[in-house]
Amino acid sequence: MEAAMDLMRRMPPGSTETALNALLSLLPDHSLDLLSQVDLPLQVCMDKENNKEYILCEYNRDADSYRSPWSNIYEPPLEDGTVPSEEMRNLEVEANEVFSVYRDQYYEGGISSVYIWEDDDESFIACFLIKKDGQGKRGYMQIGSWDAIHVIQVGAQEEGSAHYCLNSTVMLSLTTDNKQSGTFNLSGSIRRQMSMTLALADGHLANMGKMIEEMEGKLRNSLDQVYFGKTREMVCTLRPPPEVLNMRIPDS
Repeated sequence: MEAAMDLMRRMPPGSTETALNALLSLLPDHSLDLLSQVDLPLQVCMDKENNKEYILCEYNRDADSYRSPWSNIYEPPLEDGTVPSEEMRNLEVEANEVFSVYRDQYYEGGISSVYIWEDDDESFIACFLIKKDGQGKRGYMQIGSWDAIHVIQVGAQEEGSAHYCLNSTVMLSLTTDNKQSGTFNLSGSIRRQMSMTLALADGHLANMGKMIEEMEGKLRNSLDQVYFGKTREMVCTLRPPPEVLNMRIPDS
């Protein structure tokens, strides 16, 4: 299992589903662990009742149906599908509205969904999802995608505060294509964790939003340093720009 997870961490997001299916056939006894620990690129579906798109994931799935955060209805229809309690549903509706504003301000578009459900001991879990695709929108980029998954476990209230444990995963994939540099593909994923105990003066939603905002800033910086920074260093070493070549001392 450890070797399988190590392999999945090194797979590009576009090949994750194929690699996961291969591992499931090789390790059927670890199917539940693999499905619960491996994050796949996010898929999108349309809520026909509200004419709004929502994101599919393991957290809104029951059997082969997926629950819409807008209508709270499963598609395909499922009679005995699991739904949150009235309190959790009201918080989920508010979270989707607020997170849509956050997505528009930070991502200038894309799709977001929030799912909230009860956990044991008066606690609950919230899943915040963002998917942003881009095709030929900026520079030389031909195809690009950004999938962000934030899962927060909220502990029971104690003396006016609550403990929050955030697990975040970002999957990035982009392809550029132009005559000068040719085709270039960069893809990868990064996962981080954060735990905090915060006062409930502003409510759960405000606390979770602050944590996600802080975590996304750290993830963007990490991606810039690890993927873009290292790739830029490698490319410039192997294929230095013309101005660098002209600065070299000629052979005597």
